[in-house]
Order: sequence, then C-alpha cells, then structure tokens
Amino acid sequence: MNQKERMSEGLSYRLISGKEEILMPSPVYQHIVKRNWDQVAKPLDSLGVFEDITVRMGGILEDTSLNLDKKAILVMCADNGIVEEGVSQSGQEVTLAVAGSMGRQTSSVCRMARLSNTAVIPVDIGINSDEILTGVLSCKVAHGTRNFAKEPAMTREEVYQAVEVGIDLVRQCKEEGFKLIGTGEMGIGNTTTSAAVIASLLSCPVHDVVGRGAGLSIKGLCRKEQVIEEAIARYQLQDADACNVLQCVGGLDIAGLVGVMFGGAYYQIPIVLDGVISAAAALAAVRILPAVKDYLFASHMGKEQAMEPVCQELGLKPVIYGELALGEGTGAAMFFSLLDQALSVYHDQTTFGDIQIEAYQRLE
Repeated sequence: MNQKERMSEGLSYRLISGKEEILMPSPVYQHIVKRNWDQVAKPLDSLGVFEDITVRMGGILEDTSLNLDKKAILVMCADNGIVEEGVSQSGQEVTLAVAGSMGRQTSSVCRMARLSNTAVIPVDIGINSDEILTGVLSCKVAHGTRNFAKEPAMTREEVYQAVEVGIDLVRQCKEEGFKLIGTGEMGIGNTTTSAAVIASLLSCPVHDVVGRGAGLSIKGLCRKEQVIEEAIARYQLQDADACNVLQCVGGLDIAGLVGVMFGGAYYQIPIVLDGVISAAAALAAVRILPAVKDYLFASHMGKEQAMEPVCQELGLKPVIYGELALGEGTGAAMFFSLLDQALSVYHDQTTFGDIQIEAYQRLE
C-alpha cells in the first residue's frame, strides 16, 4: 500500500478532500437559546459576548439546556527541530519535563482547570523521547519534527497522521460525553513554527507576526525572524496551500490541533482556542476546511502580536485581554471559568414574571 492509499483511509484525508460533509450549526437551536436569554430577568444582551457565545454553542450542540459541565482541554505535546537554529531560550528537555508535569496533573493548566471541573488530557504526539510518561496519552507520530531551516519539518504522511490523531481524540471525547473542548500545546520552539505558518498563510511580513516567545533576547528574536523569512522563501510558501505550509514549517502539535478543529466540526463539539499556536492551527484548519470556522471560539488575545491579525482574519472575538503567554491551554481554562459564571445566570432562569416586573422588549 502506498502513502496516498494509507492517507485516503483516514477521516482526515476525506475531510480535506471534501468527501465528508460538515453540518452547519442549527439556527433553530440558536434562536431558542437567544429567546431563553431574553426571558431571564436582566437587561437584554447585558452579558455581552457570553450570550453570543452560548447562542452559538447551543446551535453547535443542538441543545438548549447548555449543560457544559463536562469539559476537556486537549494538550498536544511535541518537539520542533528548528530549535537547533537558536530560536528558543530553552532546550527540548523542557517539553518532556512539562508534559510529565501535566501527566501528574501538577502543571499550571491542570491547577487552573480544576476550578471549572475541566479534564486536562496531555497527548504525546511528537516528543523527542522514548520515555513513557504516566498520565500522558501516547499518540506519537514522530520524535519531533525536522529542522525546517534544512529540510521540510514533516512528510505529508506525518501531517495527515497528526491530523488524524486530533480528529480521533475529539471522537473519543464525544463518546465519553464531553460537550466542550479547549486546545492546548507544549513544545519548545512552537512560537517559531506558529509564526512561520501564520506569516505564510496571511502573506504578511514576518516582522509583523514574530514575537519573543518564552523570553528571547533581541539577538535571538532577530535570528528567529531570519530563520522564518529564509524558510518561507526557500519553500515558496507565500502562495502555498495550508497542507504544504504545515508540512514545510509546521509542527506536530499544530497539525494535531488542526485535527482537533476538524473533529469539533465533524462531531459537533465547540472548540475553544488558547494562544498563538492554536490560532495558527485554526488559521490552517479554516483555510483547508472553511466550515470549521463556525465551531471555533477564542479564549484570549494573547501577548504574541500574531494573535490580532489571525483573529481578524477568522472573525473571532477573544474574551480575555490579559497579555497571557503561558500556553498549555491556560487561556481556555480561564475562559471556562468565566463561561460557567455566565451559564449560572442562564440556568437559574429567574424570569421577569418571577419578580413581577415588565420584561424588556427588543425595539426595532
């Protein structure tokens, strides 16, 4: 069996090739959720974007009860060969260490997620180690990517395999009753890969989307920018399709997150983005499969400057503006806590009749 035949067996290939249908979120359920909000004893639209968010989620889930108690954050962990070029302050050993902390449920995102009763599911999709980490799902496609300054980061088959991992994880979450999924990642060098993907897909100057990541010096930032510019020119990515961009300069974590977003659209589960790495994945996913956009939500704007142009391109409105840059899915964890608070008002359903005052009316 050749490479194309192996890829064509997977849902990832069928979605990318248009052989599988993505349903639109239900406008009927959206209308009912909006009507329910209008009956709650408060000024109309007074919970702002959270009302819009929950209306969209009701349409995706086809459920007006909006019982979102069962939530998960899928954290894709992978190494990136580009760190050989001095684009990161840390070495690849940090990826393994933090992934292990997630497996023990002691990392930052795990502590934060407990406040909203959210499960954190770390996934080894490409850590450069043979060590088996307790509590981390082993879905390794490769031991990290190659150094894209010298050769493409992945083969096309590796891209499809990583996407397939993400799709399958969403399927498993659906079967286990999860109603809402956040995205997270861990991988030294992945602000370089994400900036390369974003600059390629937006056809914008690298300088406009590259940042310091985890504390690069000015010299390191200049090197990072140079490496990305040279790769985009070498692989002629300014007009390339998203799959080719992922293959040449992406990461296994980004490709896996593309799969999570495909899975959200296919299995009708809302997907909440974290920071710039999941934003890069979202941009690639929507370029490949435009219907995915209806299933995405942005938790926060993030400190990396690439966040703003990506959110504008995708029409996403982040909820939190806190200059967050921790990664791991921590922005999604914060978002979930805020969402729970908004839904407590929706679920209470105290109406204007209950407090014996006249309801607000929507005026033309």
